[in-house]
Amino acid sequence: EVKFYDARRNQIDLFTAPDEIKIEVENFNRKVITESFNRVVCQYLAKELDPASRQKTLIFCATDAHADMVVDLLKKAFAAQYGSVDDDAVIKITGAADKPLKLIRRFKNERNPNVAVTVDLLTTGIDVPEICNLVFLRRVNSRILFDQMLGRATRLCDLIGKDAFRVFDAVQIFEALKNMTAMQPVVVDPKISFSQLAQELATVANDDSRNLVRDQFLAKLQCKKRHLSEQSAQDFETRAGMSPDDFIKTLRALPIAEVAAWFTQNSDLGEILDRKGEGNAPPLFISEHEDKLHSIERGYGNANKPEDYLKEFTAFIHSHSNDIPALMTVLTRPRELTRRQLRELVLELDKAGFTETNLSTAWREMTNQDIAARIVGYIRQAAIGDALLPYSERVDHALQKLMASKPWSAPQRDWLKRIAAQTKANLLVDREALDDPDLVFKREGGGFNRLDKIFNGELQQVLEAFNDALWQPSAA
Repeated sequence: EVKFYDARRNQIDLFTAPDEIKIEVENFNRKVITESFNRVVCQYLAKELDPASRQKTLIFCATDAHADMVVDLLKKAFAAQYGSVDDDAVIKITGAADKPLKLIRRFKNERNPNVAVTVDLLTTGIDVPEICNLVFLRRVNSRILFDQMLGRATRLCDLIGKDAFRVFDAVQIFEALKNMTAMQPVVVDPKISFSQLAQELATVANDDSRNLVRDQFLAKLQCKKRHLSEQSAQDFETRAGMSPDDFIKTLRALPIAEVAAWFTQNSDLGEILDRKGEGNAPPLFISEHEDKLHSIERGYGNANKPEDYLKEFTAFIHSHSNDIPALMTVLTRPRELTRRQLRELVLELDKAGFTETNLSTAWREMTNQDIAARIVGYIRQAAIGDALLPYSERVDHALQKLMASKPWSAPQRDWLKRIAAQTKANLLVDREALDDPDLVFKREGGGFNRLDKIFNGELQQVLEAFNDALWQPSAA
């Protein structure tokens, strides 16, 4: 016998179960009351998140009741971790919450709430640049919806110095969606909700994909219309302005562009069709087993371990050192590297799945050394074994060497210091940078030609000497 919650009678009963109950992970938090599992997840999150920081967090749950549980458990975990937590630091924002639109505005415009726990309400359309953490405690069956959920964290936020965001995946959603591309907006799967399909009808831009979604919506509605309760049937007709049968005929006849417009204006129709409890609802099991955190894995594209990611990076550098011109320059003539070449190189590395942020994280997790190196440093370390040093340290060393190379005038020394400061911020300074209207050299120094006069016509040689000193061995 196992315990289950009977929603119709609002009580806990015993259920004589078969020898084995199989529940897929995508339904785990929807069909089982899993307090222990969620408690362990929240205890881990409390160590990784600071509710008093400017970095905000969005948590996706499976149901409204699940969201209530996570809010309670996360508040307790924060209190245990930090001693106390503001009551409004963590709140639920779902359709069942009191005044959800007001809560969304608070999440967007105020310091608190710092953590918003939702189901479907914040999956699309909300713009909060301070969101730096996404937590998935539910699965979705749509790649497009998942990409939209990820999009809640992709906005840069200079106000808090945001340059990356983190995804905490407690339900293996990346693994489930890894073979599902955006060109295939839905999987022909009866478990896909009406709400997801309605959302895709409103957002998918490709007409072929939208036709596919419409066909699936209609197929589901043909089955669902026979099982609508009296109340849901009335609510459907109120929202749609017609019966389900008439709606099916109208939806088939509408031009596909008008279908998108209709669902944009009537997005809650899917919620009516997704209502549960119309018929014999399956039991909601109660899990009382103890959970514990047994592993934490960081994703690195195709690599699961940091050392594998760094090995793949090294292999990529060696195999492409002759066919990517900017890469050859980095390895053999770093003094000649330009900003344009650097941008091209970063783009090529990004296409291959290698970013400065991931390289830094992989290095830290493999060596326990938090070194603020830059992308050129990681390339040279992988290819020719250069020591991996903090980039600011390299810049300071190059500046000291250049300052000691000859007597400089006061204006020259001042501009050398400014070149060093911009090098720390932008990785390198070349002629293009000196003429960039957004940088200090053009605004205050008049650009390359005027600064060249300050350096007696030798500014290009000065830049090359500085960039050369950047990548000389630190003992030199």
